[in-house]
Amino acid sequence: MADLVANTAAVIEADPFRMACLRAVKSLHLPDWFIAAGFVRNAIWDHLHHFPMTTLNDVDVVYFDPNDCSLTTEAYYTALLQQQLPMVNWEVKNQARMHLKHQHLPYKNSAEAISRWVEIPTCVGVQLTTDNHLIFTAAYGLEHNWSLHVSINPHYPRPAVYQQRIRDKKWQVLWPRLMILTAESF
Repeated sequence: MADLVANTAAVIEADPFRMACLRAVKSLHLPDWFIAAGFVRNAIWDHLHHFPMTTLNDVDVVYFDPNDCSLTTEAYYTALLQQQLPMVNWEVKNQARMHLKHQHLPYKNSAEAISRWVEIPTCVGVQLTTDNHLIFTAAYGLEHNWSLHVSINPHYPRPAVYQQRIRDKKWQVLWPRLMILTAESF
């Protein structure tokens, strides 16, 4: 796992766009934050497919603040990020309220929330620390990402949702070397 973390950090650190995003979010001093999902996942897949450009549609920023679950606060943080990097499609969500959307028990922190997302390769996040080091959350490790395997999260056993996302996202069109594992194999 240490090699995969180092490899992932190297890929992200070599990407000026991703580092600018991380610096922007770090400047907000959000509690328990990560940039997650495609931000890390796509960086690895793009690297393994030798893409010269990033394939991100949006940048998913998650944080955990049970004392303020207001949508207004999320919009405020989104606006601040939009001021810093207006070319980015920011998606800011407080994970202290997102368990309701997914019909889960309340999450304890951002890492737990990320660990409950639909596909294992999506259950990843990165944070830029105050001393400018990258730290990752990856409840299932980074092996799926680096092996180009996509499988359903066993903690989100909703095969219909998984299969619909696979169809909608058309990942194999963009990243043809991906191996999509069926939900039934879990």
